[in-house]
Amino acid sequence: MRALPLGARAYVLSAVLIAVLCAAPVLRPQAAVPWATVILLAAVYAVGSRTVRAPSPEWCSPVLLAGAFLLPPAAAALVAVPGALLGRVERQPAPVRRAWRAAQLSLAVWAAAYAFRALGGSYALRAAENPGVPGFPTALAAAPMAALVLGLVTAALEGGVLVLAERRSARAAWRGRPLSALAPQLVHGPAGLAMAVLWRSPYGPAAALLVLLPMYVCACVFALCHRERAAHQATIRALVQAVDIKDRYTRGHSERVGRASVMIARELGMGGDRLEALRIAGILHDVGKLGVPTRLLRKNGPLTPEERRVIELHPEYGHEMVRGIRFLGEARTAILHHHERLDGSGYPYGLAGAQIPEFARVVAVADAFDAMTSTRTYSRARPVETAVAELQRCAGTQFDPRMVRALARALDRHGWHAAVTADARTEARAEAVTGAGGAAGDRGNVPSLPSAPLVRAATAPGPPDTAAPHPDSPPPGGAS
Repeated sequence: MRALPLGARAYVLSAVLIAVLCAAPVLRPQAAVPWATVILLAAVYAVGSRTVRAPSPEWCSPVLLAGAFLLPPAAAALVAVPGALLGRVERQPAPVRRAWRAAQLSLAVWAAAYAFRALGGSYALRAAENPGVPGFPTALAAAPMAALVLGLVTAALEGGVLVLAERRSARAAWRGRPLSALAPQLVHGPAGLAMAVLWRSPYGPAAALLVLLPMYVCACVFALCHRERAAHQATIRALVQAVDIKDRYTRGHSERVGRASVMIARELGMGGDRLEALRIAGILHDVGKLGVPTRLLRKNGPLTPEERRVIELHPEYGHEMVRGIRFLGEARTAILHHHERLDGSGYPYGLAGAQIPEFARVVAVADAFDAMTSTRTYSRARPVETAVAELQRCAGTQFDPRMVRALARALDRHGWHAAVTADARTEARAEAVTGAGGAAGDRGNVPSLPSAPLVRAATAPGPPDTAAPHPDSPPPGGAS
């Protein structure tokens, strides 16, 4: 416990002591504890908690609730102890975490058992033994309520330890935790009651354990979905890291475009899967740069028209790279079309207006905004207000005005932290550039700095003897 703050140590120790006091009545000589039921339920929970590494809550929580329904509160508090003490711990200190988990579950199960009896839940088991006993409908309501008590106590204790051990604010520690803890209990409560009723029925404990079979199947499905989602995120991170390694001068750009895209999407009322897909679209919008020769991305000097055309192929390269990744869905359209312009002068296909997919129009605005508010080798970072004004100036020709307005509203509400993506030497060179006015990414001034790498393709082809501006930015001198 020496690795924990003093407050966290006191909190864990207090939880352990209170849990011991709650379970202490089982040691009284006059206590009639059905030890066979306690040992069997504890063994089932201990084995079940190590069977599948499913996302929380644990799939075998109905076992704890069955203990709360079958046993006195003091005895029910013991059911979770062996499983918690033998459970997997991925972070240190392992002994303290196991003791904390055992105390947390013991207190939660004790509270659930006490609530079940206070609400008249014991009638459920009496009705199983003698159908003539009244009150079974009342017990059907008592089981979910006891399950909710278990979830609330677990969430409350968990939030407290986060505040003390990880120095989180109380708001951050408990935000969304009660809801996430309560929702599964609406299923676990009836499942635990079914186990308790079958346990006391003529069919016995063997029939009661069959209730766990559908719970186990559901847990396996959730675990599979969790692993699949983790694999998706790992794939996205690998692609982004590959782009950052190849194009080191815009490192962090992809994540910021994803963040700005989400800000726009929320203002437009998007949510759920579409919001996540748009975030991924912003993160992967430049993945096609992996297909562009590195010498062009890092070229010291103006791009020739042929080189510009090669770089302008990166949206098609990116779309080809990810077309087989089904989980990207609508994000693929943004990767392909984020350099289209509302007036039809963009690339790769010259789409105009509503022909441009909605995701692409969102990412185009987010992409240009980050390009203008980040220091690059060829331009200084601009203030957020200046960048928004530039986007508004080009709205209707290069950008969708609705997306620009959404970004402006989001920035007014939440602000923006524009991280610098170039190193200090690049920033010093950028400060030496005079006449920094004009659209972001205007590289007309960069030739005075011959050692600065000149990268990217133009949004619209310019004269062959000029440096190519950044493709994410409004064109120099206006949107036309």
